[in-house]
Amino acid sequence: MNIPLLTVLGRMTLAFFEATGAVTAFAFQALRLSVQPPYYRQQMVRQILEIGYYSLPVVGLTAIFTGMVLALQSYTGFARFSAESAIPNVVVVSLTRELGPVLAALMVAGRVGAAMAAEIGTMRVTEQIDALTTLSTNPFKYLVVPRLIAGVVTLPILVLVADIIGVLGGFLVGVYKLDFNDTAYLRNTIDFLQFQDVFSGLVKAAVFGFLITLMGCYHGYTSKGGAQGVGMATTNAVVSASMLILTFNYFLTEAFFAR
Repeated sequence: MNIPLLTVLGRMTLAFFEATGAVTAFAFQALRLSVQPPYYRQQMVRQILEIGYYSLPVVGLTAIFTGMVLALQSYTGFARFSAESAIPNVVVVSLTRELGPVLAALMVAGRVGAAMAAEIGTMRVTEQIDALTTLSTNPFKYLVVPRLIAGVVTLPILVLVADIIGVLGGFLVGVYKLDFNDTAYLRNTIDFLQFQDVFSGLVKAAVFGFLITLMGCYHGYTSKGGAQGVGMATTNAVVSASMLILTFNYFLTEAFFAR
């Protein structure tokens, strides 16, 4: 009875390490090619628009309602201890350190990671990637590297915008719903916010942007099996990117704020 269980666990362990090694090798190849010419600037600009500009509505909507809900929930809890004045501090720190980067990254992973996996996966199964090779174009350099660079560059900007919008949402609820003085609310927010809070969130965003685009490109680039394979690649890209975001979020938080 124990032998089949051990066999299954062994196979799962080997499959996990095999997948980890493949993704790591894929990432190192992308990093190596990212510093070598040629640079496909038109592709980079296209991906920056796709990842950044077209993701603004969903990220902004998520951020403003997160800030509003955070202010309401903080008031509900802090009112029990007569600590309502700490609400601006909690809202701004929570958004800049954690909620802004994580929620924005998860939204972008669902939108962009799936699209990348589907696009590159379709090119793989329809042999368009092989056609690029016959045209003396490195498909890895043309398809993967611009997306990775765009993700690393764009997601911190998205997170910075999300932080501002989220704080605005908390301000609107605090002033117009909870009757805070607007000047006092803004003063508490600005005085309590530190450079490390914003910087740590932006570093997280850059790492998350790399992970999202890496997973989208990897699963799309290695997909096989026709339409069903593309569908699996899309699902795997979103799931793996989301899991890596939450995992790396802990380790980055530990690196920045552990004492």
